[in-house]
Amino acid sequence: MKSIPVLLLGCGGVGRQLLDHIVACRSLHSKQGIALRVVGICDSRSLLAVNDIVNLELKDDLLKEICKIKSSGSSLSSLMDLGQCQIFKDSEARKKVIDIASLLGRSTGLVLADCSASSETVELLKQGIDLGCCIVLANKKPLTSKIEEFDKLTSDFRHIRFESTVGAGLPVIASISRVLSSGDPIYRIIGSLSGTLGYVMSELEDGKLFSFVVKEAKRLGYTEPDPRDDLGGMDVARKALILARLLGQRINLEDIKVDSLYPDNMGPKSISVDDFINHGLPLLDSEVGEKVAVAASKGNVLRYVCMIEGSRCQVGLQELPKDCPLGRLRGSDNVVEIYSRCYKNSPLVIQGAGAGNDITAAGVLADIVDLQDLFN
Repeated sequence: MKSIPVLLLGCGGVGRQLLDHIVACRSLHSKQGIALRVVGICDSRSLLAVNDIVNLELKDDLLKEICKIKSSGSSLSSLMDLGQCQIFKDSEARKKVIDIASLLGRSTGLVLADCSASSETVELLKQGIDLGCCIVLANKKPLTSKIEEFDKLTSDFRHIRFESTVGAGLPVIASISRVLSSGDPIYRIIGSLSGTLGYVMSELEDGKLFSFVVKEAKRLGYTEPDPRDDLGGMDVARKALILARLLGQRINLEDIKVDSLYPDNMGPKSISVDDFINHGLPLLDSEVGEKVAVAASKGNVLRYVCMIEGSRCQVGLQELPKDCPLGRLRGSDNVVEIYSRCYKNSPLVIQGAGAGNDITAAGVLADIVDLQDLFN
């Protein structure tokens, strides 16, 4: 059996779902000759780690209890029965993570799985790389910080996986890496990388008002609590930046042209969420409706996409033919079209569910298992 020690950073929705998947897949992984050994879990305030990092692991019953506690909004430090484990807090927790990485990184190996949404994990991950650890990311922020950070984290590409940063569990990163490694240059990527905005744009085709569609998307749980987090386009921009950097563009987030679907005077610093939903959104109906109508008059549809071509990387609304893969998109799926020398006339198209804790965590788990050849 190959034993793969895992230290989880972030115990929110994706992190908890990953723990669920690890427990549920014990039998499957056993048949594959793999055992995932969770040795520690971090939340924003503390670290829970086993006392004997080399030989012990957090038992499945405890993993389930942790998921239950974190789902209720409590901290790891509220656990009552620690057994052969210990809680570390704040700076002590950070130091302990490094100690674990130092002990296991160059001996048995260790996977640092970042399922947080924090930019504060970057330094930990960089130190983990130096200590010989493997890195698996669902968190986009480390790879969308300064280009120097990206270079450091991807300096040994065999030791990092980040499929779930773009398109959740869809094989977008793997497909791009495979095409590039074959010597086939990719010259254009266009994609709808937000399930929320994919849903909004496809619903507008039916003549529905923008304000109604956004409110419906919020009711269905597609949007963030503040829909402006989706409508502003920054989530798509982060995904676009990761793809652009994979293609060799030496750019930072501020270099990407991002078209927001709401004006600055409706931003979070100007009006509340309720004011935006109830009063701001209806003011945008006419402008958005006119753009939809203009596109329809040409036989096109509107899509909110990222476009990466040459040295250009931009995010915003595009008119696209109804019969292209992006034009046919309905609902909250993600779609990516990849154009290269081999995929010039008929692009490589990747489509499917691109959001949700379940599928994102499944992508993280697949990435961890994909690293198995680096472990004994």
